[in-house]
Amino acid sequence: MGLQLMGLRWLRSQSMNGLLAAVYFGIAGGAFHAGSGQHWPWAAGAISAIGLLAWGAALRRARAISNIATSRIASAAQGYVELQGRTNTTDLIYSPLSNSPCIWYRYAIYERDSDNDWKEVESGTSSATFDLHDGSGVCTIDPDHAEVMGVPETSRVSGDTKHVEHLLHGGRNLYALGEFVTVGGANSVLSLREDVNALLTSWKQNPAELQRRFDLNRDGEIDLKEWELARRLATRTVEKEHRNIRAQPGVHMLRAPQDGRLFLLSPLSPQSLRRRYLLWSGFHLAVCLGAAFITLKTLLIR
Repeated sequence: MGLQLMGLRWLRSQSMNGLLAAVYFGIAGGAFHAGSGQHWPWAAGAISAIGLLAWGAALRRARAISNIATSRIASAAQGYVELQGRTNTTDLIYSPLSNSPCIWYRYAIYERDSDNDWKEVESGTSSATFDLHDGSGVCTIDPDHAEVMGVPETSRVSGDTKHVEHLLHGGRNLYALGEFVTVGGANSVLSLREDVNALLTSWKQNPAELQRRFDLNRDGEIDLKEWELARRLATRTVEKEHRNIRAQPGVHMLRAPQDGRLFLLSPLSPQSLRRRYLLWSGFHLAVCLGAAFITLKTLLIR
């Protein structure tokens, strides 16, 4: 996996809006503390550029949600799909800060520093899989590298420490957009040649049993004709095993797309989710244009 794709997945697994807000305020705060006005054009220019990229990213997410129809789990095609259903109520995990039962969590611990600012000292995201049911079937969700949107935030301050937690609860509606794959069953990738060789190798490890079964003329050796009979029997045995494996129901999974496309989970409906991304795109566009205006104004004043 390329470093660029890994970085992109890590970024998406974080709280994107929180990160962007921190970047906006961090750049502006840095320019303000520098004290000299000469830094403002550069700071405003950087904020404008980031706002432009964030606007495009939010708009792409809104379009991705609009451009794909919801699939049923039982009939979903292999590949990039949108699913909606309810999450499982069993096999729950527990969040590390509030010990609440849930199917997914993200948390962060902050401590107040000498400047009276909150500084993150610890954070984490669960990676346990959970199930999504839509009435037609069950799909296992692997939340690694997912962008989780619209999850309520709970915050608790105790002295100079702040705990922040986001939870997805079991038994609730969930929207999911990602790569759908079916593992096992009819989609099993099996090699007849490799499995026949493996079976013959296992038979060779017990020469006495091999001779008992295939030394038909009882001369103490397995000749070419007898070995060919053993190979045919091994082939038929493996073919039967493969048919049994492929007759078993496969396990449906939704995971981060291998090509780097968006992997999104949310308790919100697709309509609400799309509206929220459009609002964020408008906000980032306003930041971009406002910062660009400040950049031009400060440069013209000089």
